[in-house]
Amino acid sequence: MGALNNKVALVTGAGRGLGRACAQIFAREGAQVVVADIRVEGAEETVALIKEAGGNAIAVTADISKSADVQRMVNAAVENFGGLDCAVNNAVFDIGRHALADISEDDWNKSIAVNFSGVFLCMKYEIQAMLKRGGGSVVNIGSGNEFGCAPGLAWYLSAKHGLYGMTKVAAMDYAKKNIRVNAVGPGCMSTPAMAEALQRDPEHQAFVDRICPTGKMAKPENVAEAAVWLCSDAAAFVLGHTMVVDGGAGLV
Repeated sequence: MGALNNKVALVTGAGRGLGRACAQIFAREGAQVVVADIRVEGAEETVALIKEAGGNAIAVTADISKSADVQRMVNAAVENFGGLDCAVNNAVFDIGRHALADISEDDWNKSIAVNFSGVFLCMKYEIQAMLKRGGGSVVNIGSGNEFGCAPGLAWYLSAKHGLYGMTKVAAMDYAKKNIRVNAVGPGCMSTPAMAEALQRDPEHQAFVDRICPTGKMAKPENVAEAAVWLCSDAAAFVLGHTMVVDGGAGLV
Protein backbone atom coordinates (compact mmCIF):
# COMPACT_ATOMS: atom_id res chain seq x y z
CA MET A 1 0.00 0.00 0.00
CA GLY A 2 1.39 3.36 -1.03
CA ALA A 3 1.04 6.48 1.09
CA LEU A 4 -1.03 8.15 -1.65
CA ASN A 5 -3.23 5.36 -2.97
CA ASN A 6 -6.37 6.64 -4.72
CA LYS A 7 -5.00 10.20 -4.78
CA VAL A 8 -4.60 12.40 -7.85
CA ALA A 9 -1.42 14.48 -8.12
CA LEU A 10 -0.29 17.24 -10.45
CA VAL A 11 3.35 18.26 -10.93
CA THR A 12 4.48 21.24 -13.02
CA GLY A 13 7.88 21.31 -14.68
CA ALA A 14 7.74 17.51 -14.56
CA GLY A 15 9.54 16.87 -17.84
CA ARG A 16 12.93 16.49 -16.16
CA GLY A 17 14.91 17.03 -12.97
CA LEU A 18 13.08 17.58 -9.68
CA GLY A 19 9.64 17.66 -11.30
CA ARG A 20 10.21 14.28 -12.92
CA ALA A 21 11.42 12.81 -9.63
CA CYS A 22 8.32 14.14 -7.83
CA ALA A 23 6.00 12.68 -10.47
CA GLN A 24 7.72 9.28 -10.28
CA ILE A 25 7.55 9.17 -6.47
CA PHE A 26 3.87 10.18 -6.44
CA ALA A 27 3.22 7.29 -8.81
CA ARG A 28 5.34 4.93 -6.70
CA GLU A 29 3.18 5.83 -3.72
CA GLY A 30 0.00 4.96 -5.62
CA ALA A 31 -1.17 8.32 -6.97
CA GLN A 32 -2.42 8.93 -10.48
CA VAL A 33 -0.28 11.73 -11.87
CA VAL A 34 -0.76 14.65 -14.24
CA VAL A 35 2.70 15.38 -15.65
CA ALA A 36 2.77 19.01 -16.81
CA ASP A 37 5.58 20.72 -18.68
CA ILE A 38 5.98 23.36 -21.36
CA ARG A 39 8.06 20.81 -23.30
CA VAL A 40 5.78 18.01 -24.50
CA GLU A 41 8.68 15.62 -25.16
CA GLY A 42 9.90 15.78 -21.58
CA ALA A 43 6.40 15.29 -20.17
CA GLU A 44 5.83 12.26 -22.37
CA GLU A 45 9.17 10.76 -21.36
CA THR A 46 8.23 11.09 -17.70
CA VAL A 47 4.85 9.45 -18.32
CA ALA A 48 6.59 6.59 -20.13
CA LEU A 49 8.92 6.03 -17.17
CA ILE A 50 5.97 6.00 -14.77
CA LYS A 51 4.02 3.52 -16.87
CA GLU A 52 7.05 1.27 -17.27
CA ALA A 53 7.21 1.10 -13.46
CA GLY A 54 3.51 0.15 -13.27
CA GLY A 55 2.07 3.58 -12.49
CA ASN A 56 -0.64 5.66 -14.13
CA ALA A 57 -0.01 9.13 -15.58
CA ILE A 58 -0.92 11.50 -18.38
CA ALA A 59 1.11 14.27 -20.02
CA VAL A 60 -0.18 17.83 -20.35
CA THR A 61 1.59 20.69 -22.09
CA ALA A 62 1.23 23.96 -20.19
CA ASP A 63 2.82 27.39 -19.92
CA ILE A 64 1.96 28.30 -16.34
CA SER A 65 2.25 32.03 -17.05
CA LYS A 66 -0.99 31.68 -19.07
CA SER A 67 -4.25 31.36 -17.16
CA ALA A 68 -5.95 29.34 -19.90
CA ASP A 69 -3.10 26.79 -19.88
CA VAL A 70 -3.25 26.45 -16.11
CA GLN A 71 -7.01 25.95 -16.12
CA ARG A 72 -6.70 23.34 -18.86
CA MET A 73 -3.96 21.59 -16.89
CA VAL A 74 -6.07 21.36 -13.74
CA ASN A 75 -9.13 20.34 -15.74
CA ALA A 76 -7.09 17.45 -17.15
CA ALA A 77 -6.77 16.04 -13.63
CA VAL A 78 -10.50 16.36 -13.04
CA GLU A 79 -11.56 14.99 -16.42
CA ASN A 80 -9.11 12.06 -16.48
CA PHE A 81 -8.91 11.07 -12.83
CA GLY A 82 -11.99 12.62 -11.17
CA GLY A 83 -10.41 15.41 -9.15
CA LEU A 84 -7.22 16.77 -7.65
CA ASP A 85 -5.70 15.98 -4.24
CA CYS A 86 -2.02 16.98 -4.45
CA ALA A 87 0.02 19.49 -6.41
CA VAL A 88 3.72 20.34 -6.61
CA ASN A 89 4.38 23.71 -8.27
CA ASN A 90 7.90 23.27 -9.56
CA ALA A 91 8.10 24.92 -13.01
CA VAL A 92 10.76 27.62 -13.38
CA PHE A 93 11.95 29.99 -16.09
CA ASP A 94 15.72 30.50 -16.00
CA ILE A 95 17.31 33.60 -17.51
CA GLY A 96 20.83 32.89 -16.21
CA ARG A 97 23.01 34.96 -13.88
CA HIS A 98 23.04 38.70 -14.45
CA ALA A 99 23.73 41.67 -12.21
CA LEU A 100 20.43 43.42 -11.51
CA ALA A 101 20.96 46.44 -13.78
CA ASP A 102 21.90 44.13 -16.66
CA ILE A 103 18.61 42.21 -16.61
CA SER A 104 16.42 43.23 -19.53
CA GLU A 105 12.86 44.25 -18.77
CA ASP A 106 11.58 41.50 -21.05
CA ASP A 107 13.55 38.83 -19.17
CA TRP A 108 12.45 40.22 -15.80
CA ASN A 109 8.79 40.24 -16.81
CA LYS A 110 8.92 36.71 -18.23
CA SER A 111 10.72 35.43 -15.15
CA ILE A 112 8.17 36.94 -12.76
CA ALA A 113 5.30 35.77 -14.97
CA VAL A 114 6.40 32.13 -14.56
CA ASN A 115 8.29 32.02 -11.25
CA PHE A 116 5.87 34.11 -9.19
CA SER A 117 2.62 34.90 -10.98
CA GLY A 118 2.59 31.38 -12.44
CA VAL A 119 2.60 29.92 -8.94
CA PHE A 120 -0.33 32.16 -8.04
CA LEU A 121 -2.27 30.93 -11.08
CA CYS A 122 -1.46 27.31 -10.29
CA MET A 123 -2.55 27.63 -6.66
CA LYS A 124 -5.69 29.54 -7.62
CA TYR A 125 -7.03 26.79 -9.85
CA GLU A 126 -5.53 23.84 -7.95
CA ILE A 127 -7.17 25.02 -4.74
CA GLN A 128 -10.52 25.52 -6.48
CA ALA A 129 -10.39 21.89 -7.63
CA MET A 130 -9.31 20.70 -4.17
CA LEU A 131 -12.19 22.52 -2.50
CA LYS A 132 -14.59 20.48 -4.62
CA ARG A 133 -12.71 17.36 -3.50
CA GLY A 134 -13.04 18.28 0.18
CA GLY A 135 -9.36 19.03 0.77
CA GLY A 136 -5.85 18.58 -0.56
CA SER A 137 -2.21 19.57 -0.31
CA VAL A 138 -0.10 22.02 -2.29
CA VAL A 139 3.70 22.17 -2.21
CA ASN A 140 5.53 25.09 -3.79
CA ILE A 141 9.17 24.63 -4.75
CA GLY A 142 11.28 27.49 -3.49
CA SER A 143 15.04 27.70 -3.08
CA GLY A 144 17.43 27.09 -0.24
CA ASN A 145 19.09 30.32 -1.42
CA GLU A 146 16.08 32.25 -0.12
CA PHE A 147 17.63 32.02 3.31
CA GLY A 148 20.97 33.29 2.03
CA CYS A 149 22.04 35.13 -1.08
CA ALA A 150 23.88 34.66 -4.33
CA PRO A 151 24.99 37.21 -6.92
CA GLY A 152 23.23 37.50 -10.26
CA LEU A 153 19.93 36.02 -9.09
CA ALA A 154 17.73 39.03 -8.36
CA TRP A 155 15.09 37.69 -10.76
CA TYR A 156 15.12 34.29 -9.05
CA LEU A 157 15.37 35.09 -5.36
CA SER A 158 12.82 37.92 -5.63
CA ALA A 159 10.27 35.42 -6.93
CA LYS A 160 11.18 32.83 -4.29
CA HIS A 161 10.87 35.33 -1.42
CA GLY A 162 7.43 36.20 -2.74
CA LEU A 163 6.54 32.54 -3.16
CA TYR A 164 7.28 31.81 0.50
CA GLY A 165 5.05 34.69 1.60
CA MET A 166 2.27 33.55 -0.72
CA THR A 167 2.60 30.00 0.66
CA LYS A 168 2.13 31.17 4.25
CA VAL A 169 -0.89 33.34 3.48
CA ALA A 170 -2.56 30.60 1.41
CA ALA A 171 -1.96 28.17 4.28
CA MET A 172 -3.88 30.47 6.60
CA ASP A 173 -6.60 31.15 4.04
CA TYR A 174 -7.44 27.46 3.61
CA ALA A 175 -6.42 25.80 6.89
CA LYS A 176 -10.06 25.36 7.92
CA LYS A 177 -10.96 24.04 4.46
CA ASN A 178 -8.74 20.95 4.86
CA ILE A 179 -6.18 22.26 2.36
CA ARG A 180 -2.55 22.39 3.44
CA VAL A 181 -0.05 24.63 1.65
CA ASN A 182 3.69 24.23 2.26
CA ALA A 183 6.98 24.79 0.48
CA VAL A 184 10.28 23.01 -0.02
CA GLY A 185 13.57 24.87 -0.24
CA PRO A 186 16.02 22.69 -2.19
CA GLY A 187 19.76 23.06 -2.00
CA CYS A 188 22.03 22.33 -4.95
CA MET A 189 20.81 19.38 -7.00
CA SER A 190 22.42 17.42 -9.80
CA THR A 191 19.73 18.27 -12.35
CA PRO A 192 19.93 19.08 -16.07
CA ALA A 193 19.35 22.74 -15.16
CA MET A 194 22.36 22.70 -12.82
CA ALA A 195 24.50 21.05 -15.51
CA GLU A 196 23.50 23.81 -17.93
CA ALA A 197 24.28 26.50 -15.33
CA LEU A 198 27.74 25.06 -14.72
CA GLN A 199 28.38 24.92 -18.45
CA ARG A 200 27.44 28.60 -18.82
CA ASP A 201 29.50 29.66 -15.81
CA PRO A 202 32.27 27.20 -14.82
CA GLU A 203 33.19 29.42 -11.85
CA HIS A 204 29.81 28.52 -10.33
CA GLN A 205 31.29 25.12 -9.44
CA ALA A 206 33.44 26.74 -6.75
CA PHE A 207 30.30 28.28 -5.21
CA VAL A 208 28.53 24.91 -5.29
CA ASP A 209 31.49 23.16 -3.67
CA ARG A 210 31.66 25.80 -0.94
CA ILE A 211 28.03 25.49 0.12
CA CYS A 212 27.78 21.69 0.08
CA PRO A 213 29.02 20.44 3.50
CA THR A 214 28.49 16.83 2.41
CA GLY A 215 30.82 17.39 -0.53
CA LYS A 216 28.18 16.50 -3.08
CA MET A 217 24.95 17.81 -4.55
CA ALA A 218 21.58 16.25 -3.82
CA LYS A 219 19.90 13.92 -6.24
CA PRO A 220 16.48 15.24 -7.33
CA GLU A 221 14.91 12.25 -5.57
CA ASN A 222 16.32 13.43 -2.21
CA VAL A 223 14.27 16.63 -2.49
CA ALA A 224 11.27 15.00 -4.17
CA GLU A 225 10.79 12.61 -1.24
CA ALA A 226 10.25 15.61 1.05
CA ALA A 227 7.80 17.28 -1.35
CA VAL A 228 5.74 14.12 -1.71
CA TRP A 229 5.81 13.47 2.05
CA LEU A 230 4.27 16.90 2.63
CA CYS A 231 1.31 15.76 0.51
CA SER A 232 0.78 12.59 2.53
CA ASP A 233 -1.32 12.02 5.64
CA ALA A 234 1.92 11.68 7.60
CA ALA A 235 2.25 15.47 7.28
CA ALA A 236 -1.37 16.15 8.25
CA PHE A 237 -0.44 18.80 10.84
CA VAL A 238 2.20 20.59 8.78
CA LEU A 239 1.11 23.77 7.03
CA GLY A 240 2.61 27.11 6.08
CA HIS A 241 6.04 25.54 6.52
CA THR A 242 9.15 25.66 4.35
CA MET A 243 11.07 22.40 4.58
CA VAL A 244 14.68 23.09 3.65
CA VAL A 245 16.40 20.13 1.99
CA ASP A 246 19.89 21.46 1.40
CA GLY A 247 22.32 18.94 2.90
CA GLY A 248 23.33 21.44 5.56
CA ALA A 249 24.17 24.31 3.18
CA GLY A 250 22.37 26.71 5.50
CA LEU A 251 24.97 25.94 8.15
CA VAL A 252 27.82 27.30 6.05
